[in-house]
Amino acid sequence: MSGFLRPPLKVPYAVDAASGVIIAIKVVGVVAAALALGLWALWDARWGWIVITAFQIALVGLALWRGALIFASSQTQPRPTELESWPRYTILAALYNEAEILPQLVSKLALIDYPQDALEGFILLEEDDFRTQAVAKNLRLPSWLKVVVVPQGSPKTKPRALNYGLAMATGEYLTIYDAEDSPDPYQLKEAASRFASDGAMHACFQAPLRIQRRHRAAVKTVLLDRQFAAEYAGLFEVILPGMARFGLPFPLGGTSNHFRVDVLRAVGGWDAYNVTEDADLGFRLWRAGWKLGTITSPTWETPPGPFKLWLPQRTRWLKGYLQTLAVHLGKPGLGPRGVFAFATTLIAGLVAASIHGYALAAVTTLGILSLLSLSPPDVGYGALSVLITGYCASWMTCWVGANRIGIPYGLREILMAPFYWALMTIAFFHALVRLVFQPHTWDKTPHLPDIPVADHHTPKVRPTYSAAPAGRKAA
Repeated sequence: MSGFLRPPLKVPYAVDAASGVIIAIKVVGVVAAALALGLWALWDARWGWIVITAFQIALVGLALWRGALIFASSQTQPRPTELESWPRYTILAALYNEAEILPQLVSKLALIDYPQDALEGFILLEEDDFRTQAVAKNLRLPSWLKVVVVPQGSPKTKPRALNYGLAMATGEYLTIYDAEDSPDPYQLKEAASRFASDGAMHACFQAPLRIQRRHRAAVKTVLLDRQFAAEYAGLFEVILPGMARFGLPFPLGGTSNHFRVDVLRAVGGWDAYNVTEDADLGFRLWRAGWKLGTITSPTWETPPGPFKLWLPQRTRWLKGYLQTLAVHLGKPGLGPRGVFAFATTLIAGLVAASIHGYALAAVTTLGILSLLSLSPPDVGYGALSVLITGYCASWMTCWVGANRIGIPYGLREILMAPFYWALMTIAFFHALVRLVFQPHTWDKTPHLPDIPVADHHTPKVRPTYSAAPAGRKAA
């Protein structure tokens, strides 16, 4: 290919952006208030009993809610209808320093089963990413796929690049993929069919993200990889489909979301200042009066790898959750159901991440002291029951999700899970510090090309769609 697209565009801008010092001040204020509440509970025994009891009730309530989500997510999703013509679709992929994996991404995108005259795609590269641009120039791209150079600007984040691509989109619907993604070839057809059949009030359908290492890791991290894969299975096979079944909003995944383009533009696209723009966008769409749904055709991704790569990625996620909390805190429009969903996903996730490490340390210390003294641990059995109930709910969510897609989650993974969860406490406080000093820095995870291995999984069920031609020619 000879050249890249560099069109001057009016790029969408999210009004409720996570920019400015006020965001960090809000977050620090909320954390300080939570710490003050905890210290007061330690100082005043009566108040402490009230706080602890309320917290335990909330934990039991969340465990019961997980059970409800497991049941709701087990219900069969509506079968997509066949279309007489397929609507125009736009694919965006924002890459930065991904020269090694770009050829693989192009090959995966070329496998997408969708009428080419109704398909357009843009690979969005940063202006200073000369290595990836050099690789792109020598690639043979499908006729519907173009490379776009995003002009330099601030902040240099994935959502800013996506907004640039959104300004170019001519599709009725749009989806995004990451550099390491391997989407099911039928995913676009399923999404388009769902929009046509039951998506009148749906702004977005989220495809499940499934984790599988398909390249030989330089450092073997089997335990960490399996915990990461089970975590994703619990989220995308249980929690999100369950919440969609109840008609509730949820934080979107960072890839494989399928949007109505007009609605996405109406809400300002992605927040360029939020480092987990996906979590923010799910609730912003709900506040604008739209619903979210899920589909079944998956996208496969690789895990981040060793702890030194896992930590920056999880730090970015939690930092973005904190930004999203600050943006939506006190804003009207979520309503009671939206507030409930916000609390049980984003807020609950932040609280859990902040205390997992302390909970594990406390349980471990009590266990050691009990063994040394040869006596039962001196702990309230009510509190212990609440802790076990919460752990069982988390284990069950991961086990059900992993079992549905056929990935391992046995006794070894169950025993190691509390130690994995405890790592999130390190990431949480790291995220707090980064939010104050580097609020919009994008912690990027390096990716490697796939080398197929024997344990690669494929979707268990692949629906059949109409082979109807496209609705209109590409522009």
